[in-house]
Amino acid sequence: MKKYLISGFILLGVMLVFAQTTTKSKAKPKPLVTFVELGSVNCVPCKMMKPVMKEVEDTYGDKVEVIFYDVWQPKDKDMATKYKIKVIPTQIFLDKDGKEFHRHEGFYPKDEIVKLLDKQLGITRKPVKK
Repeated sequence: MKKYLISGFILLGVMLVFAQTTTKSKAKPKPLVTFVELGSVNCVPCKMMKPVMKEVEDTYGDKVEVIFYDVWQPKDKDMATKYKIKVIPTQIFLDKDGKEFHRHEGFYPKDEIVKLLDKQLGITRKPVKK
């Protein structure tokens, strides 16, 4: 009986080690750029930024993390102070170490954001022929 109990504990230990290793390997990679959007769900230019942020997420995947703060809501109001914003929307881009490398105020077209992110990430795109 003891033999089976000990074997069971050994097997359980091996399974736990394997599960931790598997979980760690599936962890989400740290983004190379964090795109912080400070705005409100009630401001017109901020609403126009919503599909742009979605497209950036879809285009860059795990390389770029997009975070939105509604600075008119009590839970996010402190972010306006933290990032010292003057107007909404404001977009702040942070490198992999959390250091700000670019800031923009107002609506920011997707094409301009793509140029900025491609430059930061070292991505070269072929020009589209018209």
